[in-house]
This record gives sequence, C-alpha cells and structure tokens, in this order.
Amino acid sequence: MTDLEKLRYPVGRMPRVTTPLDTGTRAAHIATLEQAPAFFRRLVTGLTDAQLDTRYRPDGWTIRQVIHHVPDSHLNAYVRMKLAVTEDTPAVKTYEEAQWAELPEARTAPIAMSLDLLDALHRRWVAFLRLLPEANFARTFSHPEWKRVTVDESISMYAWHCRHHAAHVELGIRN
Repeated sequence: MTDLEKLRYPVGRMPRVTTPLDTGTRAAHIATLEQAPAFFRRLVTGLTDAQLDTRYRPDGWTIRQVIHHVPDSHLNAYVRMKLAVTEDTPAVKTYEEAQWAELPEARTAPIAMSLDLLDALHRRWVAFLRLLPEANFARTFSHPEWKRVTVDESISMYAWHCRHHAAHVELGIRN
C-alpha cells in the first residue's frame, strides 16, 4: 500500500460482507454507529477554524468538509435501510459526495450544525436498528455500483465509514 493509499484508507478499504452478521458482530457495528457522534464531537472540540480547514491529506477534504460529509452520507444510508425494509429491493440513487463536499456550507459553515444533525440522526438510526425484527436484516436495496446490499451489509459498511472518517479527522489534527 502506498503512502497516499494509507492516507486515503487509514483503516483499510471498506470490506463487503457476503454473509449475515452474527448477533455479536451486528451489535458491535450498531454500537459503533451509536458512539460515532460523540467520538467525532470529542475529536473536533476546541479546534480553531484554521485547524478545521486543514486537509487530512494532499488533495483531500478539510476536517470541516469531513464533518459535514458524515451526516450527508449517513442520511443517505438511513433512508436506504428504511427503504429496504419497507419495499422489495428498491433501487437507490448514488449522490455526488465530492460535489456535495464542495458546496459552500460544507466548505465554510460551522461544524456544530452537522455534529448536532449527526447526533440526532444516529439516535434515530440506532433505535430503528435495535428494534428491527431479525428477518429484516436480510432485506436488500439495489445500488447502482454495489448492486444488491443487505441491511446487515450496510450496517457493516457504515460502521467502517465512521472509523474511516474519524481516522481522517485524526490525521488532519496531526497535520
């Protein structure tokens, strides 16, 4: 793995889960989702605007853009999972995350609004997942790039996503 690759994927590339999650693994991933908002908040508490506008790698996003990106991404994930359990393999859209990260509010707005959004979203998301009947974890949505994705696989993906971007913030703080 090159140095740039290590900076892009500090926790490794996102694994694809091909089998149902066992109860313990699923619970651990949901706990990651539950703890993520507080962890992101702790990472960035006390950072100056100059530090928030530090890139975690050359040509990468700033810490501010990462913080705004996480709830953007997780809103999409939450909706996709709810669609999966209420429809038969719904087709979901992708979104241009790189373009979203370049929108003015993602580049300049205070991060408190995204931290608050992330906190509320994750409380709702975790409640949804913890009350979901077992059979629903095998339900799927159809993604243009990933193809069929189960709710279990999506849980795994977004637990990874939390760790992935927390590591980016940590790299940016060290820069």
